[in-house]
Amino acid sequence: MTDGSGGAADPQRLAERVRQGDLGLHELEDHAEPETAATARRRLVEAETGADLSAVGGYGFDPAATEGSVENLVGGAELPMGVAGPVPVEGGAADGEYYLPMATTEGALVASVNRGLGTIDAAGGATARVTDAGMTRAPVFRVEGVAEAAEVVEWVETNEDRLREVAEATTSHGELLEVSPYVVGDSVFLRFVYDTKDAMGMNMATIATREAAQTLETETPAELVALSGNLCSDKKPAAVNAIEGRGRTVTADALIPRDVVEARLGTTPEAMAEGNSRKNHIGSLKAVSLGGNAHAANTVAAVFLATGQDAAQVVEGANAITTMEVREAGLYASISFASLEVGTVGGGTDLPTQAEGLEVLGLAGGGDPPGSNADALAEVIAAGALAGEISLIAAFCSRHLASAHEQLGR
Repeated sequence: MTDGSGGAADPQRLAERVRQGDLGLHELEDHAEPETAATARRRLVEAETGADLSAVGGYGFDPAATEGSVENLVGGAELPMGVAGPVPVEGGAADGEYYLPMATTEGALVASVNRGLGTIDAAGGATARVTDAGMTRAPVFRVEGVAEAAEVVEWVETNEDRLREVAEATTSHGELLEVSPYVVGDSVFLRFVYDTKDAMGMNMATIATREAAQTLETETPAELVALSGNLCSDKKPAAVNAIEGRGRTVTADALIPRDVVEARLGTTPEAMAEGNSRKNHIGSLKAVSLGGNAHAANTVAAVFLATGQDAAQVVEGANAITTMEVREAGLYASISFASLEVGTVGGGTDLPTQAEGLEVLGLAGGGDPPGSNADALAEVIAAGALAGEISLIAAFCSRHLASAHEQLGR
């Protein structure tokens, strides 16, 4: 490629053309290879801001492979990655011992999760199950009034097979599971739910729903206003996801003998159960929190970043309930995620370090049967989050939280 002057593309020349208004930042790939375009953007930003982007330019991926993941590429952002574990997980899809890759800048987090995983390991491991799966997209349509709304709802209920055929024609993997209508005055929302196999599936669901929405407009009085009407609900705290689920609904639990609690956590099952109740349940209720947990999003975020998940969907990943109760054998602990949105193919999972993170888990790429790798990833994340909950509640009960952060996370 040339830079427009007839010669080989030169990053400095391209940066000058952008500065002069001859080119837009987004047009550089039309005049240069992706790596040259990224270099030109760094030169421009460095000149305009005085920043040194040499570290940003030291990325280890192929710039051409980022198409569909980022625009106006300048380089890469690095995060420290640690590992916790291993821990045995007996799941519906996960089966074996797993190391948990965690990318984070929060000191003491990996150590805390590692302590929790060691405790679960000493107790014989965690059990985990995905109990529901489905990625959603919910367009909103305009109608004249409630009579037309009822007409649209009736059409959807009697023509779901037709919508399924149209939607599934857009994908070789996705399946439309159900369509649920919601009416608010002259607005009709349709919440489409898809089985997206090993993909997180947001793009798949969006494209499939667009085709179904066009069919609905042709056959009913409904007019599409927005392909996403926020009843999905994506990347926002929402009770509909807490109740109906989105992505994977997954629970992990463990029964920890009393002597293990006392020896490894420095507290008792009774203190753990009370601490969890007062903090995670009563405190969360008083705060009107969606979910009741100590810091589940910490583990979710760290594993998401390490394995190429959509980081903004940590919002839904924070929607979890932690329970602890005293049993004759010791402490029963569980964590239940209503809407953990994960995938092992597509998106950021193909980037080199993120792919290696999935390889650490043995869950890179598509599973056999399809969907099993994403199910296993959800189960292992749930087990890791449970470990984080156990460790943090124990730190509160033994009053070690502040000293741990003083030592590891200042």
